[in-house]
Amino acid sequence: MAKSNDGGEVDVVGMWVTEDGHIRQELLPDGRYDEARGELRSAYTGRYTVTGSHLEYVDDIGFTATGDIRGGVLYHEHLVLYREQEPS
Repeated sequence: MAKSNDGGEVDVVGMWVTEDGHIRQELLPDGRYDEARGELRSAYTGRYTVTGSHLEYVDDIGFTATGDIRGGVLYHEHLVLYREQEPS
């Protein structure tokens, strides 16, 4: 769980992956994220905050982006990411 701006908690922590597996975005419990693209690890890193089901991202170099979780799917700008399931 990540602490949200409104004091509630939203379950966003974990690995989120595009359908083709090319982009993997890990949302860490400390409010940091690490995004891999293909073979490039840590292509983007930064911090995120959560308000309700809305995410605000600030990359370590200052780039900003947004995302929303709807129906268990993360819509991050033009990307659609699905929560990676833990192996049973």
